[in-house]
Amino acid sequence: MIEAALAAFFMVLEPTHLMFLCLGVFVGLAVGFLPGLGGIVGMALLLPVAFQLDPQTGIAMLIGVAAVITTSDTFPSVLMGIPGSAGSQATIIDGYAMAQKGQAARALSAAFIASMFGGVIGALALTLSLPIARPLVLSFATPELLMMSILGLCMIGVLSGDAPLKGLLVAGLGLLVGTIGAAEVAPAYRYDMGYDYLFDGLPLVVVSLGLFALPEFVDLLARGGAIAKRGAALGGGWLEGARDIVRHWWLVLRHSLMGVGVGMVPGLGSAIVDWMNYGYLVQTAKHRGELGRGDVRGVIAPESANNAKEGGALIPTLLFGVPGSAGMALLLSAFVVFGIQPGPRMLDTNLSLVFVIIWSLALANILGTIACLVFIRPIARLTTIPFSTMFPVIFLLVTVGAFQATRHVGDLIVLAAFGLLGWLMKRHGFPRAPLLIGFILSPLVERNLWITTQRYGLEWLERPGVITIGLLTVILVVVGSRRRKPIVRHEEFPETTETTEAPAEAGKERSHG
Repeated sequence: MIEAALAAFFMVLEPTHLMFLCLGVFVGLAVGFLPGLGGIVGMALLLPVAFQLDPQTGIAMLIGVAAVITTSDTFPSVLMGIPGSAGSQATIIDGYAMAQKGQAARALSAAFIASMFGGVIGALALTLSLPIARPLVLSFATPELLMMSILGLCMIGVLSGDAPLKGLLVAGLGLLVGTIGAAEVAPAYRYDMGYDYLFDGLPLVVVSLGLFALPEFVDLLARGGAIAKRGAALGGGWLEGARDIVRHWWLVLRHSLMGVGVGMVPGLGSAIVDWMNYGYLVQTAKHRGELGRGDVRGVIAPESANNAKEGGALIPTLLFGVPGSAGMALLLSAFVVFGIQPGPRMLDTNLSLVFVIIWSLALANILGTIACLVFIRPIARLTTIPFSTMFPVIFLLVTVGAFQATRHVGDLIVLAAFGLLGWLMKRHGFPRAPLLIGFILSPLVERNLWITTQRYGLEWLERPGVITIGLLTVILVVVGSRRRKPIVRHEEFPETTETTEAPAEAGKERSHG
């Protein structure tokens, strides 16, 4: 294992590999700056490029995108008072309050450095999990993998959004959409309606961009004006932010580990990690009355957990083939295109690729933090540009990225159709992440179900692992469906890019409540 880790380290440092990793970091930073888009849009844009590269380089580029989204989304949270993504909502409470006091530089500095350490700790946690989890994962056969996929779908469906039954329904719809085209285990075409374009199924890039990018564009254009409704001066305090990290190092470590734990649970991820960590900070902090009024601890805690959760989300993705989030679902699809099967076989035959991912995750967090600190002032000035001015360029990138899927006019039709579907789902409170994850897992579920029934008949239902995972699934669905209060405040991706109350005042209410 040590030899594989060293070989992967030198592979990551190769010029070509490093160049595409930096490209992923750049795209991740750019997308994270735009409120509401999230990492899935950046990963979807780069999927066509990744598929032209070798597996190690292509996957590392996608890791670069996923790693830094939760770093750059701090810009709109602190400077604008609007969440860059679902995972940066809690940062607004104290981050924007600090900016209003002229301490934006201090808040951003502390947030970026905390994010860097959180990301590195997440990569370290992923590394340490391999020796422990490898024997367990290698003992899994297709029945257990089938049940893990079903468990992951149910968790994502139940935990995404305020209405768990809606989440389960949407996950089932995703499974159905994933069956369009050639069957996995039989020489048949399904739901193709006689169109050649549908023979190979719907392109993942087009579906993901339609579901998540277009609805956010519509909302930003409808709102009008500049990206930021209100601006805040950067002020000074860059070194003070770094000293805050040293002074509160225990917070960085504790909340990074909490972020890893949350990331390991499919369906939680960005939707809950920031509020869970902020709430825990409020309950345990000394002088808690300062929280919500511009306390740097309220920035450090959620930002540490935000980046660390990516390392946690990679654990079920790599070890069990169950995506820890919608972004990890796109990564899972990239594995399939490259002919790599995540799960037990990956740890046995592609261990070097696992370490390439780990090294890329750690390095991307470091590069992203440096870039944010270097380019803070020009990025802050971008907040005054009307979104309508930036929209043509961004929309062109999305359209070209979608058209590159198959270079057929059907790509644009599907993009528009799923854009409309995503907007309707967003308006009516249906979480979109379960649909995408169900769509991606559909071939895997079908294949494992076919192999399981052909090899084991009905005896697979008597296997201890299947029974255990099945009971966990039933408990999750029953408990999640009966809960009165939502576990999370938002779905995996924020439904709005506006705040309905002044962040500082909201923070006061939460911190005292």
